[in-house]
Amino acid sequence: MDLIALLVSVVVILFLVNAFKNQKRGNYKNFPPGPRPLPIIGNVHQMDIDKPYRTFMELAKEYGTVFSFHLGMSKTIVLCGYETIKDALLNHAEIFSERPDTPMFTAAMKGHGIVFSNGENWKVMRRFTLSTLRDYGMGKRTIEDKIIEESENLIQKIKSHEGKPFDNATNINAAVTNIIVSILLSKRFDSEDPTILRLMGLVNQNVKLFSSPAVVLYNSYPSLTKWLPGAHEKILENFKGLQDFIKATFTKQKQELDINDQRNLIDAFLAKQQEGKTESTNYFHNENLISLVVDLFAAGMETTSTTLRWAVLLMMKYPEIQQKVQSEIEQVIGSTHPQMEHRKQMPYTDAVIHEIMRFGDIAPAAVPHSPTQDITFRGYFIPKGTTVIPLLHSALRDEAYFEKPYEFYPEHFLDSAGNFRKNEAFVPFSIGKRSCGGETLAKMELFLFFTSLLQNFTFHPTPGAELDLTPTLGSANAPEPYEICAVSRR
Repeated sequence: MDLIALLVSVVVILFLVNAFKNQKRGNYKNFPPGPRPLPIIGNVHQMDIDKPYRTFMELAKEYGTVFSFHLGMSKTIVLCGYETIKDALLNHAEIFSERPDTPMFTAAMKGHGIVFSNGENWKVMRRFTLSTLRDYGMGKRTIEDKIIEESENLIQKIKSHEGKPFDNATNINAAVTNIIVSILLSKRFDSEDPTILRLMGLVNQNVKLFSSPAVVLYNSYPSLTKWLPGAHEKILENFKGLQDFIKATFTKQKQELDINDQRNLIDAFLAKQQEGKTESTNYFHNENLISLVVDLFAAGMETTSTTLRWAVLLMMKYPEIQQKVQSEIEQVIGSTHPQMEHRKQMPYTDAVIHEIMRFGDIAPAAVPHSPTQDITFRGYFIPKGTTVIPLLHSALRDEAYFEKPYEFYPEHFLDSAGNFRKNEAFVPFSIGKRSCGGETLAKMELFLFFTSLLQNFTFHPTPGAELDLTPTLGSANAPEPYEICAVSRR
């Protein structure tokens, strides 16, 4: 009975809080339409918790490309279709450049770093990040050599299985992680090193937990649920594990720092701290460094490695496409190491890689945006601070731009003569001021890893296995675990 009384009390409190908020905010004129919310829970009962984008795609059919959805007591705006997303993030880029207050990430990052920060802090961190990534190899030969080295290590790991079935997820994760680690820390880990296995495990687990019901509940009612056990506690614990590792790393690097011989991004940040400028004091502090490295580490590892896992799965699913890629590799590259200069001579391979990214749809919803001021957008009033979700999935599946949006079809990126063709609705890295700063690096990694793998192996499913292209549960669209047979071609 005590538990029932407690639950009833919580419900009453939530109802009163909701009523107060609604009275305080009032009903906005011309607010985007959407399904009628229930008291307290909003529209959560209508949402596919595991894959919210599926619910949003259905609602767009009824309410249009700009509609509202209530997550608990929070009003959220969803943008669907490439034209609508482009209108917001490019044509109104400055206004839609902020991040909303998302309790889970606010608790973890406290407004520091680059992904979840705002205002001048975000601008300073983004300028520093883009500049430093360029300095330490993004788009340059130095990082290309590093990727080639890691691809060779990955190839040797795969060869050691001698064509027998195995799960390649850990090896791919480690190879990709070593690229961003080389930029951040100037080092590499073996794929079986306990340190890298632990760090990758923390990131992978958080990605799976972000869309869990407990985290949705936490983001809707943080003041009431933060005291309860659940996935939000595990996420914060994992973030702390990453942050503690980074703090220990830069503390050691600070003791060895030579500002005339900066080796990596952390050295560059520590050097900024010593400049003595107002900017150094206000923005180049340890909390920003920790959060920035967490942001870059997670982003640099998760999306690219997941895309490569989709690549191998799709090549096994469509062996005729795998064979055509291999034929182009033989024709253009031969037996030498793949290099970025080969890409412009390989339109079919380039199209296949783009289609893997489109079909894999790793991040179906962009990290939420928020307007910096009240705005009337496409006839609807959106108040300052409202959570806005650009549904990238809807752009990557936009029938106006992709002939077969729900099929794996490399011809989406080829013209009638077989030349590579860009498609403006291809936005897996988002667009506008908050687009992914590591896009150039990710595309380089995907091309070099993918061509190296297919140059050296033909991938087959294990005998009798049915290849399922349904993504696993979680905030990111990752393939379900699978085993491969890698038959050596060299």
